[in-house]
Amino acid sequence: MAWDAIFGAANMLALVMWAGLILLPRWPALLAAVLYLGIGLLCLAYAALLVGIVSGGIEPVGGQSPSLDFTSIEGVRAIFASDGGLTVGWIHYLAFDLFVGLWIARDGDAKQFSRLVQAPILLATFLAGPLGLLLWLAIREKRAKAQGRWR
Repeated sequence: MAWDAIFGAANMLALVMWAGLILLPRWPALLAAVLYLGIGLLCLAYAALLVGIVSGGIEPVGGQSPSLDFTSIEGVRAIFASDGGLTVGWIHYLAFDLFVGLWIARDGDAKQFSRLVQAPILLATFLAGPLGLLLWLAIREKRAKAQGRWR
């Protein structure tokens, strides 16, 4: 399996979707593309590759097929010790971070936050997922409290 190519393709797909989400007008077609072409394809790749590795149908290269031990740091290290395990794990991050970014963009638009406020938060989500989400949650709740619409 060409893990480098899969890794690169997943990164490029995510990067294109993030660029569209941050830089382009939020047309319904763009949001649908991010959801279905971006997130959907990343999730499909993740599921297919994970099943392939776990079933033994795909060789992870650079290590043995991981036993999927998430209960210890050694177990998680073993999962990511192969090119396949690392690629599948990275696709997992890409899909979830992009999903969170899409939610932030839609929520920001619905709450009438300017794109100038949203852009650095989306960039933080792209670069450091949970940090961007934490920033967004703090900013959106602060405004909601100030407007008396805290939910």
